[in-house]
Amino acid sequence: MRRAIAVLGLWLVAGFLLLPLAGKLGDVTSTDTALVLPRSAETTRELLREREAFPGTGTPVAVVVYVRDGGITDADRSTVDADRAAFAAVAVGDVGPVTASRDGQALLLSFPVADKAAVKQVKAAVADSPAGLRTAVTGEAGALADLDEIGEGVDTTLFLAAAGIVAVLLLLTYRSPVLWIIPLLSAAAASQFTSAIVYLMGKHLDVTVTADLTTMMTVLVFGAGTDYALLLIARYREELHRHRDRTTAMAVALRRSFPAILASAATVTIGVLCLLAAQMNDMRSFGPIAATGIIVSLAVMTTLLPAMLVLLGRWVFWPFVPRFGAAVAVRRGGWHRVADLVGRRPRTLWTVTAVVLVLLGLGVFGLRLGQNTSQMYTGEVGSVVGQQLVERHYSGGATSPAVVVAAASTVDGVVAAAKGVAGVADATATARSADGRWVRIAATLADPPDSGAAMATIDRLRAAVHAVPGADAVVGGQTATLVDVGRASERDNAIVMPLILAVVFIVLVLLLRAIVAPLLLAASVAVSYVAAMGLSGLIFTAIGHPHIIQGMPLYAWLFLVTLGVDYTIFLMTRAREEVATRGNRDGMLAALTTTGGVITSAGLVLAGTFGVLVVLPFVAAIQMGVIVAVGVLLDTFVVRTLLVPALAIDVGPRLWWPSRPAARPVAPPPARVTADLAG
Repeated sequence: MRRAIAVLGLWLVAGFLLLPLAGKLGDVTSTDTALVLPRSAETTRELLREREAFPGTGTPVAVVVYVRDGGITDADRSTVDADRAAFAAVAVGDVGPVTASRDGQALLLSFPVADKAAVKQVKAAVADSPAGLRTAVTGEAGALADLDEIGEGVDTTLFLAAAGIVAVLLLLTYRSPVLWIIPLLSAAAASQFTSAIVYLMGKHLDVTVTADLTTMMTVLVFGAGTDYALLLIARYREELHRHRDRTTAMAVALRRSFPAILASAATVTIGVLCLLAAQMNDMRSFGPIAATGIIVSLAVMTTLLPAMLVLLGRWVFWPFVPRFGAAVAVRRGGWHRVADLVGRRPRTLWTVTAVVLVLLGLGVFGLRLGQNTSQMYTGEVGSVVGQQLVERHYSGGATSPAVVVAAASTVDGVVAAAKGVAGVADATATARSADGRWVRIAATLADPPDSGAAMATIDRLRAAVHAVPGADAVVGGQTATLVDVGRASERDNAIVMPLILAVVFIVLVLLLRAIVAPLLLAASVAVSYVAAMGLSGLIFTAIGHPHIIQGMPLYAWLFLVTLGVDYTIFLMTRAREEVATRGNRDGMLAALTTTGGVITSAGLVLAGTFGVLVVLPFVAAIQMGVIVAVGVLLDTFVVRTLLVPALAIDVGPRLWWPSRPAARPVAPPPARVTADLAG
């Protein structure tokens, strides 16, 4: 008891020191493209050179477009002239000239602005335009302002939604009006401690923190932390039947459950640290951020949570309080029937299950890699509407020209080379550096900046300007960014995904002290991932969002492999314990029956936690939530429940080669005290 009080005291001190920093996480959250892109990418080099040579030119540009079907009127021109004069008050530098479209139906203004407050003023000004004159604010500044406005309050919404879904699922799992509060508070504490540490990492270490990364961090901490809590509490409740002293019961529960929890945490931690091999800087930074979340969750759920449970006593389980020595009646519930099914015809069952998973995986052909601006949001967004208006009346790339920075002495050659590229509508030198060394050239693309045609043009443009002798030219801009992100993501998928699987395999070998079982489990994880992506592809096609971002396959692989294998780890560690005394077949079925309830609860909680991403207004967030939720549910109810146990029984004792599970006494028999889990 004194140890529990000491542990609680240490966490209170840590909270006093760290929790005030959690609220400062936004201070180190960045939207800087140069921090997200690969450091070796040409776009990154262009951005850094441009910022050094042309201070202030990196300021986002607002593009205001005015459209009247049937033709712009004189009154419209007067309105635009008045707006242009007003915009001078919020512009950084000069407001560009009014540009009329060739069809006479649109006018366009562009100018750099300092911040989102300036964009709000611009939007307010154009809102009073004459009837019939449509207006929109787009360009990089408009897009960033919309992203900020739509994302405002997202972190709070996500935190509350995650806490809410975890609370409901825990309440249903424990059927206790009190017990669910303890793991929920522990998960919330882990989330806040993680935020505080990530703030320190962003402030003092070379770790890029973005809004997307903090969103995934929150969901990961709640999901994984609650899973660890469920496994520990289930074993603690089991030991309370065996031990009069709850401190002793907790000590035994920790000793028995900690290897599986540690293996799970180690798998996820080492798995996410594989992202350090990625080229994309934000993805590489997510490695230490996610690892921090898992380590903090492990620490909280194996120290703070046990201390609170011991101090509060048995009554927190009310009305189903586990009594010492009370023989719980064994009920042949749902998991006994599942075990009977698995044990009856294991070969047929795993074969059919594997075929079904493979067939589900065919749905992956419905996915489309690459998501343009108009496909990012679930609703109508002003900057997207503005971009569409510009595309109808001007060159598709008018709002986001490619940017070339080259040696000033070669300006004529570079401009000529750019103009000669198919897909470049125009190229103009816009600025010369103060030291006279560099020149900045804007190359307007003929196609929309996020289109495949525009990306192909970037490759041709780069080849052309690189060929100019002495130019030392680099090409950046929105389209160039998309090109570099796409290529880096393809490389990361090819390198990091196999690396993560290899790490999982090694962890399983060390945990199970076997070769055959880890090979089969790794294969089951891969099949489960393909099935999850395929089923999600069918869902996305049905709801009209089949396009996924470039990094989605890797993020989905990361979460489904490292988190999905958790349930197999929980099952197989218990199976190894049972096989030692019951034999391979009966031990596997006993493990399936015994762990069925708690692992299913953990799977539902994790799926529900990631599922809360669907409340966000971003298509990529919704897709991530659906993919992980679907994958976790497949792992919980199909892979771990049917495929793995049936395959393990069919393979027989060779599953544990080259070792054999060592027999050790287990008393009293688990069936007397685990019926409340198995039923």
